[in-house]
Amino acid sequence: MNLPKPLQEIVDQFEALPGIGHKTASRLAFYLLNVPQDRLARFAGALTDLKLKTKRCSVCFNLTEETQCAVCSDPNRDQHTICVVEEVLDLIGIEQTKKFSGVYHVLFGRIDPLNNLGPDDILFPQLLERIKKEGKELKEVILATNPNMEGETTAMYMKNKLEELQKNMGTSFKITRLAYGLPIGASIEYADYGTLGRALENRNGF
Repeated sequence: MNLPKPLQEIVDQFEALPGIGHKTASRLAFYLLNVPQDRLARFAGALTDLKLKTKRCSVCFNLTEETQCAVCSDPNRDQHTICVVEEVLDLIGIEQTKKFSGVYHVLFGRIDPLNNLGPDDILFPQLLERIKKEGKELKEVILATNPNMEGETTAMYMKNKLEELQKNMGTSFKITRLAYGLPIGASIEYADYGTLGRALENRNGF
């Protein structure tokens, strides 16, 4: 069956999204066809504004509508503790814990030699410049990259460069990494050896 061109175009656009197959794309397209026109117009307007009104924070590169994001402009945040994350979704995840009161730096990527992504392809040079401006007031840099091969490579590279910067600046801010271990509710019996080993290495007082 040949669909009308406008409908087929919507199906094709949905199907181009990650994780969306042809059946799901078709259901979404037919759903939109049946919503009220004013709601469809709001949806179309939101898509248009997505690129036009969303920009990167001038300090940490978080997504925002203003020059600075809500975190960087919050006077109650600890501006001298920086948590470095790969993507904005990682920042959102950490914020939802309500356990971190510092600020962020978003790399927008990771070092991935297999895909020809190096240190200059992420926003790490901008972090170094930010730290230089921060000077001796900086207290801690938390390396919160993902615990996979690319994330570990990125964290090790950043650690080495930050230690070099410390020597050049004559500062002594802490460089830390998110702890690894068993997730809450997990069973030791079913934990993989890598996770279990990390849990032993990073054990705390009780």
